[in-house]
Amino acid sequence: MSVSASAPAPAPVTKSPSRIPRIPFWAQIVAGLVVGVLLGWLARSQDIGWLQETLAQVGGIFVQLLKLAVAPLVFFAILVSITNLRKVNNAARLAAQTLVWFMITSLIAVAIGLAIGLLTNPGSGTGLTPKDGKLPENKGSWIDFLTGIVPTDVITPFTELNVLQIVFMAAVAGIAALKLGDRAQPILSLSESVLELLQKALWWVIRLAPIGTAGLIGKAIVNYGWDLLGKYATFTADVYIGCALVLFGVYPLLLATVAKLNPIQFYKGAWPAIQLAFVSRSSVGTMPVTQRVTERLGVPKEYAAFSVPFGATTKMDGCAAIYPALAAIFIAQIFDVQLGIKEYLLIAFVSVIGSAATAGLTGATVMLTLTLSTLGLPLEGVGLLMAIDPILDMMRTATNVAGQALVPVIVSAREKILDVAAYESASGSPVDERETASAEQKVTLPATA
Repeated sequence: MSVSASAPAPAPVTKSPSRIPRIPFWAQIVAGLVVGVLLGWLARSQDIGWLQETLAQVGGIFVQLLKLAVAPLVFFAILVSITNLRKVNNAARLAAQTLVWFMITSLIAVAIGLAIGLLTNPGSGTGLTPKDGKLPENKGSWIDFLTGIVPTDVITPFTELNVLQIVFMAAVAGIAALKLGDRAQPILSLSESVLELLQKALWWVIRLAPIGTAGLIGKAIVNYGWDLLGKYATFTADVYIGCALVLFGVYPLLLATVAKLNPIQFYKGAWPAIQLAFVSRSSVGTMPVTQRVTERLGVPKEYAAFSVPFGATTKMDGCAAIYPALAAIFIAQIFDVQLGIKEYLLIAFVSVIGSAATAGLTGATVMLTLTLSTLGLPLEGVGLLMAIDPILDMMRTATNVAGQALVPVIVSAREKILDVAAYESASGSPVDERETASAEQKVTLPATA
């Protein structure tokens, strides 16, 4: 009888990862910013038509790619986030705490905006007159806001990108799915798969952010130059200072006192999302990165999956609090309208209650017209600010996104569900992490006999 002994199989052969050094994503964004400024200055100063057109097209395509995913992304993100609450203990309490802290931080932000506006008088000495204003194309009023929540059909909100109506339909669908229980599981599984697909595609678009940054910044320089800032110098400074006070003053203070956390660690973890928001000017477009950094800061995944999409469509400290407060004072001074205590309280009320009108898209025109119509100020005043809006919107959106990541961290810390170890070790960029994980993935080759 012969005994055959099988030889041990040779060890699998692996390919070593590439050693080519990678440029951090934040550095790529900064490089795009610098290149955009230089190209924009060159195109404007030398009147190079083809370069001006190229910058406009590059920036426009990047924004269009972000917007392309907005409607389905918002719908499935809200639907899945609501149904994910069933996996979280004390879901109703967490949702209520999230909403309360959204309102608290918005109230603080609008108070800062009003204080800065009253101290600096941004509309004085600009040389602008009521004749320089014009009616905006998109307007907002409380009647439009309330009646516009419910869509007339299920198609139009997606074709016209009415995010508020999309949020309404997604919320209804999510609540209905919760009520159906296990019978809704096939729909939920499909929704989760579609959401993952959309987020994967959006990650590809986000990787183009350095190129998009060059186009957007270059286009702004070409269109507006530096001369425009003269008339709006005080107002522009007010918006940036107000947002900076909230971003680097109020938020760290809340983290240190309310959440008992190191604020520096928050910015280490959240900075990639804040940076992308600054250049993309879209809270919804930044949402996948915001959710990723929020999870890396120790917020439970199921809670982050609810709070971040909810915040991306309703939490707007920059666009819906600081900006409308300052803009209302600016426009009132241009049109020589006196504002009193009642008007300032109305501004605060609109900012806290009506922030969902901004809908997480670039610009805050609807929110501003809602504020002006509530105060009885001329809507033509919006036209005074349209030229400078892209420059302001970068800082506003960065503040929005920081707040959208901050509130889940605070609520998680207060409810004792925050992974403190993860928070204290958070650093780097989720974009870089995804690339590194892909590059370092070992490829096992079959062993030869």
